[in-house]
Amino acid sequence: MTELSVPELALVVLVGSTGSGKSTFARKHFRSTAIVSSDACRGVVSDDETDQSATAEAFALLHHIAGVRLRRGLRTVVDATNVQAKARQELIAVARAHDVLPVAIVLDVPDSVCLERNATRPDRAALGAHVVVRQQRELRRSLRGLEREGFRKVHVLRGVAEVDAATIVDEKAWNDKRELTGPFDVIGDVHGCRAELETLLGELGYSIDRDDAGRAVGARHPDGRTAVFVGDLVDRGPDTPGVLRLVMGMVAAGTALCVTGNHENKLVRALDGKQVRVAHGLAESLAQLDDEDEIFRKAAHEFCRGLVSHYVLDGGNLVVAHAGLKEEYHGRASGRVRSFAMYGESTGETDEYGLPVRYPWANDYRGRATVLYGHTPVLDLQWVNNTLCLDTGVVFGGRLSALRYPERVPVSVAAEQVWYEPVRPLEATTISTAEGVVRRDPGVLDLDDVVGRRVVETRYHGRVGVQEENACAALEVMSRFAIDPRWLAYLPPTMAPCATSELPGYLEHPAEAFAYYRAEGVEQLVCEEKHMGSRAVVLVARSAQAARDRFGVDDGGTGVLYTRTGRPFFDDRAQTEALLARVRAAAETAGLFDELQSEWLLLDAELMPWSAKAIGLLRNQYAAVGAAARAALGAADAVLTSVAARGLDVAELAERTGARAADAAAFTTAYGRYCWPVDGLSGLRLAPFQILAAEGSNYAVRDHDWHLTRIDRLAAADAELFAPTGRVFVDLSDPASEAGATAWWTELTEAGGEGMVVKPRQALVRGGKEGSGRLVQPGVKCRGPEYLRIIYGPEYLRETNLRRLRTRGLGRKRSMALREYALGLEALDRLATGEPLWRVHEAVFAVLALESEPVDPRL
Repeated sequence: MTELSVPELALVVLVGSTGSGKSTFARKHFRSTAIVSSDACRGVVSDDETDQSATAEAFALLHHIAGVRLRRGLRTVVDATNVQAKARQELIAVARAHDVLPVAIVLDVPDSVCLERNATRPDRAALGAHVVVRQQRELRRSLRGLEREGFRKVHVLRGVAEVDAATIVDEKAWNDKRELTGPFDVIGDVHGCRAELETLLGELGYSIDRDDAGRAVGARHPDGRTAVFVGDLVDRGPDTPGVLRLVMGMVAAGTALCVTGNHENKLVRALDGKQVRVAHGLAESLAQLDDEDEIFRKAAHEFCRGLVSHYVLDGGNLVVAHAGLKEEYHGRASGRVRSFAMYGESTGETDEYGLPVRYPWANDYRGRATVLYGHTPVLDLQWVNNTLCLDTGVVFGGRLSALRYPERVPVSVAAEQVWYEPVRPLEATTISTAEGVVRRDPGVLDLDDVVGRRVVETRYHGRVGVQEENACAALEVMSRFAIDPRWLAYLPPTMAPCATSELPGYLEHPAEAFAYYRAEGVEQLVCEEKHMGSRAVVLVARSAQAARDRFGVDDGGTGVLYTRTGRPFFDDRAQTEALLARVRAAAETAGLFDELQSEWLLLDAELMPWSAKAIGLLRNQYAAVGAAARAALGAADAVLTSVAARGLDVAELAERTGARAADAAAFTTAYGRYCWPVDGLSGLRLAPFQILAAEGSNYAVRDHDWHLTRIDRLAAADAELFAPTGRVFVDLSDPASEAGATAWWTELTEAGGEGMVVKPRQALVRGGKEGSGRLVQPGVKCRGPEYLRIIYGPEYLRETNLRRLRTRGLGRKRSMALREYALGLEALDRLATGEPLWRVHEAVFAVLALESEPVDPRL
């Protein structure tokens, strides 16, 4: 058996004469979607796979398809003869254009086999023997030069038996370490400053291993953390060999990773005897290495030679490269990628110090992965679009810096002295915070992040599209009415109603909510009392200092209270701060800040009464309808009473009028239950039902038991402000449990309550076998008959009206609810992991944009 090692991301070029078995080989070893066949492309462009006149167009299509797949990170197999050098060069160019490795697999079988196979195929029976002979001659002429042409791997299979015995072995890229999830300590440019490196490792908690001479030869962390060096270990500083000895030992022991820097690359070329300019500290490294023995020099040489350009870590969420890396280069392998990773991208200009001006790639970065790098020394650490430069110029008298990942906590130590005078002085471009890292200014939010048709990638529901017209509507709200975007970390999703009930006198009933979850394979549910208020999001910081450090808001505010469309609840900031003070005090009493190890909390809640926010709606819409109905029907009743007194038979009309008056009175009573006077905070009630997030954690994916028990502690701490949320847990495998929940809902609604929300007990749930299917609704609302009068009108329960309402379509509303839910979770994930504001805002903005889709607002 012959094992052929093929990179997981590569352009695989099959080379072989007609009849050599390329198509059979491809189908046997690669998935069908990965194979791009020249014959199939010829058929697409001409309806005839044998039409040689369509060859040029067919290969243009083949190259396009291959390019699209490679751009998307998919291994692609080209099934064509590829015996001519020109055809192969075009494919190598496609691979290079997408920074993947070209791999050749040659099927070199005897001419007789090819001729025999062609004779049995109707579409090839007329093919002349001279064609096979010519192709075989061209193939064998090419064998020795395939690697020189640019193929990084060449596998030659000689004879049918060797072809049949071959197997494909997937080869991971050297830079692919996605399986390593950390935690990591990513360390900036060291430049020969061994003493500072040892000090930094000590600050990070590593213990140093030393040899008999007392030299540092390794380090390990008691908690199993891994150090990751961004390169430029060498040059300029006082002890390049000492730094190499320490890092080499850590890498060999598996306690560190290291990527190459431009200084390692230059040192390797100098040690190889190549012509290099001995400048920028190279002379110091060469002199220091001359004092080491030959064994060490050789080991250091091979270590530096073997360093890769970059690493992709933590499932693709972290990329480390010396000079940074654009998103399209992550995980790729080519000279262009390696060059960018070592040097960045130059504008072609030089500054006043004669140094190349680097293109600010980080300003345009929009990738999901955090990119950590060095190369260009800065005085302060500054996050830019989920990227951070860790070179703080230790060799120039600055600091040696590291970032703890995933915590995103910076650690720095000062240089012992100026070891090398910089050509370009270090200059502070930003102001540091107390924690030593500058967060991105919220002013860098860019219209390009939200305008036009957008697609937002979510972890839980794939790609969510936002149409241009909806983005425009959301932009109007965000720019004119919304709170400061630095606070706007989340917008709650819309909620789908349960399916329409067929029970007499009901439009919604718990039976339909339970049936939905049962069909999705969810048996454990929680039914939560639905408070008739206004949806409110509360972001409360423990102090103004905490608000400034975490959210960059330095106006003295300690948080926000805003609506589901991002608008402030109160015009009076003092009233907001007074309510936040009560929330903060209750959270302190309940111990939530300490338990969650956070200086801030994000809560999802209802603020009551409804009239506190919707007084204009109540006066102009609901109250006006009720008053008009009472006036008109009262007058009609008086006329009918007078007419009946004169002996006319109007009993049926009077009965209908009386019933309508009763409906109007019930309508007024229904909305009146949710209105009461408020004076400052007096009369306000806040009913939280979920702790959405705190520092480092998205808690929206936690089970509802976890949330409700902590909410109960808040309610106990301030019973005047906080309203508890009643609930009933349901086991759908137990009919008695289901019946009990239905009875509870009936009791709630008959007493004037709005109804309940039915949720999976475990929060984030997928349907289907073993939870492998689509995302399940996070909750469905089931509202009572009297509350629905407010929504559908006083007379909605009349049979003719109810019959029409039962045809209401729920599909669009349900789709919107799931998409907004996924976007909300995405925003919380990005917030919790400390991603830049524009990344959080992208998902938040998309929720608001989806609200502009045409959906019946009564649902």
